[in-house]
Amino acid sequence: MKVLVVDDSIAMRKILEKVLKGIESIDEVELAEDGKIAVEKITAGAFDLVLMDWNMPNMTGIEALRAVRGAGNKTPIVMVTTEAEKTRIIDAIKSGANNYIIKPFTPDVITEKIQATLDSLKAKTA
Repeated sequence: MKVLVVDDSIAMRKILEKVLKGIESIDEVELAEDGKIAVEKITAGAFDLVLMDWNMPNMTGIEALRAVRGAGNKTPIVMVTTEAEKTRIIDAIKSGANNYIIKPFTPDVITEKIQATLDSLKAKTA
């Protein structure tokens, strides 16, 4: 499985990359530092999953999510953010996010959310 991690914090990108590389089903992890680069990478490549921060320069995660969904791309996207307000979570889901992880998180939470997202998608296509 190929995963794209999108976060403006290099530390957070490295943390997520390390956690993801510890998950057996993940073969490859790519990194992007903002939503604009993420949209370009998602459009150009095939990813099995995207973990996207909300608050970033150039293009926010929610703007990138809307751009990807607006282009018809169905790649599973999990928002990873400090934004815990219920209205924000609802906005992300309505905009096409497949799941939501609130920072701070543990490696177990990341693994569980990824598995839940992938299981949900498999159930929809079965």
